[in-house]
Amino acid sequence: MFRGGTRAVVAASRGRRASRYPLRQGEQPHLLSSAGMPELPDLTVYREALAQRVVGQRLERVRLLSPFLLRTAVPALDSVDGRRVTEVRRIGKRLAIGLEGDLWLVFHLMIAGRLHWFPQGSAPSKRTALVRLEFGNGTLTLTEAGTKRRASLHLLQGEQELRRHDPGGLEVLQASLAQFAERLRRENHTLKRALTDPRLFSGIGNAYADEILHAARLSPVMLTNRLDDAAVARLYDAAREQLQLWSERLRRRADGAFPEKVTAFRADMAVHGRFRKPCPVCGTPVQRIRYADNETNYCARCQTGGRLLADRALSRLLKRDWPRSVDALDRQG
Repeated sequence: MFRGGTRAVVAASRGRRASRYPLRQGEQPHLLSSAGMPELPDLTVYREALAQRVVGQRLERVRLLSPFLLRTAVPALDSVDGRRVTEVRRIGKRLAIGLEGDLWLVFHLMIAGRLHWFPQGSAPSKRTALVRLEFGNGTLTLTEAGTKRRASLHLLQGEQELRRHDPGGLEVLQASLAQFAERLRRENHTLKRALTDPRLFSGIGNAYADEILHAARLSPVMLTNRLDDAAVARLYDAAREQLQLWSERLRRRADGAFPEKVTAFRADMAVHGRFRKPCPVCGTPVQRIRYADNETNYCARCQTGGRLLADRALSRLLKRDWPRSVDALDRQG
């Protein structure tokens, strides 16, 4: 039997020898991609805050401070100077600022990119900006934590070019149950993969997919072709509820200010980023599956009938000693 119980299991999942490096009292497991990519609720509040500040304003100048950010060469970036902003859109996980002459500045923040607003007369932050958009009433900057430069800016001409940057995902808050069901069953994937596929659903990523699946009481690894109509309806309702709930929560927290605390990990989430903390419904410790740069969090009692899902690295390491249920995990602890 693998020794050390729950603490040892967690330590092994972190690549440490459990017998020698157990988690210390109060230590929290590492959260992958701790900033987290902004998703529909965060981007909705970003869009609203931007629209309130820049629509109708003249973009006096764009100062590109990192050449790696800009991914297009035509039109020339200085062609936007002096043009007024006509609208701000969310396109999947991108934000697009529309300008006179049907020009569009399209931002993809990726994981670590964040926007910041400095009203006219205020000193910009000392954080290194990748680009500065200077308006008559203030300055918008984009920063990116870390050394990897994944965030991007495209300057596009016309609606046709703008549409090419739309992955085509369904806007769940504007869709009927029938449209949602058709899109969900279009390809046979796990529910987590389906919800986070930008070609299938718009604006849903790792964090809110976890929250949606917990609210719907569905396993993240259940295949879409195995869902009956009742489960699809439950998932549809949960997706709409969670996206609306979090958009409204983030609006209230911003309270008219420009949103600064944009993160995928929030203390009042049910399961995402809450590994080993109690499920708010049943009190069972939240579990996780780690893969690549992401993790899936879920409640085994609420979502998988008490069964622990196999973590690719950890379950292979433990083999026969991998606990198959939360009850077995409790006995080991």
